[in-house]
Amino acid sequence: MKKILVAAGINRTIEAPALPQELSSEFLRKSIHMMVALVPTFANINIYITLALLAAGSIVYAYAETLRISGRQVFLVSRVTAAAAREQDQGRFVLGPLTLAFGAMLSLLLYPEPAAAIAIYALAFGDGISSVVGKLIGKIYIPFSGGKTLAGSTACFLAVLASTYAVTADARISVIIAFGATFLESLPTGDMDNILLPVGTGLLAAALLGL
Repeated sequence: MKKILVAAGINRTIEAPALPQELSSEFLRKSIHMMVALVPTFANINIYITLALLAAGSIVYAYAETLRISGRQVFLVSRVTAAAAREQDQGRFVLGPLTLAFGAMLSLLLYPEPAAAIAIYALAFGDGISSVVGKLIGKIYIPFSGGKTLAGSTACFLAVLASTYAVTADARISVIIAFGATFLESLPTGDMDNILLPVGTGLLAAALLGL
């Protein structure tokens, strides 16, 4: 973005600072990530079609990603994947979208409602928001967490607390689930947190709700 300054005889073009590439990629990646929050709504309409769509999407993505790393591009999918990939994932098969879909599918298969919805919302908002907040303002790192920050974990707790309370309207249960999800999210599991977080959160939710 360019702005023109005209003041005190000064007339020049100034470039406004752009977002760092890493942060831009994180915003794109987590924007896509949080779309998984739509899964419970679709599952309430028809869980079998929802599972089929998640499975089909995973197969299409895996095929497109295999072509991408071999140097062949698939319209839109390859470009978005490359733009959203972390620096350490450049030139490699990006597992994140697959583990995201598997995490959502496992939640639907393992847990009844509302535990499945709680698990998927924790995945969508807890993990998604924590990562963005951690990148933006995270300064204090949590030991043995693989780079997770206190700010990011706090954001995860608040996001899961809000989404769980919206489902259960039970403050005590929501706080317990938020603590559990925040602990799981803080573990240094890489892309596998897309599976560990919803499966663990769903198990805790099911136990607390007596499902």
